[in-house]
Amino acid sequence: MTGATGADGDFLLGPPEDRASGAETDGSEAADDFELMPPGPRRVGVPLGDGQVPQDRPEPPQDHDSSSTPPYGVPGPWAPAPRVQHPATTTATHGTGIPTPPPAAPTPAPQEGPDTPTSALSPEAPVPLGDAPNPWQNYDPWAPVPAPLQQTGAAVDTVGARRRRARRALLTGALLLALTAGGIGGVVGAYLERNGTGGDVVELPQAEEEPAGRPPGTVAGIAARSLPSVVTLHVSGAEESGTGTGFVLDERGHILTNNHVVEPAGADGEISVTFQSGDTAVATVVGRDSGYDLAVVQVRGVGGLRPMPLGNSDSVQVGDPVVAIGAPFDLEGTVTSGIISAKERPITAGGKSGEGSDVSYVDALQTDAPINPGNSGGPLLDSRARVIGINSAIRSADDGTGSGTGQAGSIGLGFAIPVNQAKRVAEELINTGRATHPVIGVTLDMDYTGDGARIGAKGSDGGPAVTAGGPGDKAGLKAGDVITEVDGRPVHSGDELIVRTRAHRPGDRLRLTLERAGRDIRLTLTLGSSDGS
Repeated sequence: MTGATGADGDFLLGPPEDRASGAETDGSEAADDFELMPPGPRRVGVPLGDGQVPQDRPEPPQDHDSSSTPPYGVPGPWAPAPRVQHPATTTATHGTGIPTPPPAAPTPAPQEGPDTPTSALSPEAPVPLGDAPNPWQNYDPWAPVPAPLQQTGAAVDTVGARRRRARRALLTGALLLALTAGGIGGVVGAYLERNGTGGDVVELPQAEEEPAGRPPGTVAGIAARSLPSVVTLHVSGAEESGTGTGFVLDERGHILTNNHVVEPAGADGEISVTFQSGDTAVATVVGRDSGYDLAVVQVRGVGGLRPMPLGNSDSVQVGDPVVAIGAPFDLEGTVTSGIISAKERPITAGGKSGEGSDVSYVDALQTDAPINPGNSGGPLLDSRARVIGINSAIRSADDGTGSGTGQAGSIGLGFAIPVNQAKRVAEELINTGRATHPVIGVTLDMDYTGDGARIGAKGSDGGPAVTAGGPGDKAGLKAGDVITEVDGRPVHSGDELIVRTRAHRPGDRLRLTLERAGRDIRLTLTLGSSDGS
């Protein structure tokens, strides 16, 4: 097979006479009259992306020799490119594959004729394009290159920049994760703290919060009104110290308490007063009386004092509710409650009976409100928060041996000085520094064991037992008389006669019943006065 080169460098195919004349031929004539030259080595063109290096693509293996005709449909270096079909438009960035075009219609088998080449009818002839798969039929030189092979043209980060960006992203993610976890943990923790850990959570019913105020007649209402007026006293002296309670009498700073509370201070000791607010002040003794077991101290330079209102102990009835406030065992502001268990209960405290002024004689109110050491001097209040007594003594349990080693705390037997008696004594201590005692003017035989109070044979100084010119002498009392009643109430001992007498003021009149030489005698006596020294 021969060929000629045209003016534009293309090979011209055709019969010699046509080549000589330069006439053009169509494809059909070339297929009928000429053989195609065997293909030589060639490079199949593949469209490249930016920056892509062209590579040789190996030609599919063919079973032919250098003199044979190339397979039908395979382009040669001088032949036009095979027919291609453009599929539907695809987005290369998404990596969508190009769909395979539908198969071409089968090419009819060539009919045998005078112009048909022998090779087309031989058993070795190539299979027509429409009847056999062709590796090149789906090739599209204009199709976009898959996304991984494309470059945008932007600058490529260095390895260090990529690492720094990765670290920043990692730190940002860690921070967001920590903030999120902390917020979730806080919400979950608060929920669990309030509602439990989940599952079968036990949530007990509870009443709603109530207003702080209480009705005035309740224990809480009484305590709320009275506590600001109650103080705690700490007393220290050269040999001993102690703690007690007191309450404010007036805005001038006068405070009432028991004598045995301030007694350890002596003449040069120290008394410190602590108010409910926690403020403290130094107090001095205004006056004290051991016979009544009462004392008044005063603080100066303290404002905002709230005096405690005083009630009337003569109006108290057995069974009335009462509230006691004090500092038992230095527990200041302790509130207890109970009732009046008895009235006019004669008691002595502070020493052995008959040993002079160290003994106090009280016609007391008895209560079962718990009173303990440290409550001494504190107020006993009625249902209207008024003072009706000054807590002074308790009866402790005894072990039966007489050793006094029984229970030291309250057993429900507490005793308070009636406020009517305390008021009179406090007024005298504030005004004069000392209290007066009502007296009969006789010396009692404290060793008498019979029923009643017997007048002794002689006085303590060796003189007559009935003081000449005294109230008893004027009433007609004689040595050896046994007084059995005072104002119609029985008297069983000398201490009880003193208690009954101390419950009155000097100048009061007493109706006495006595026994003399086996006869009952009744007489009236007007009480005298003693300065208590």
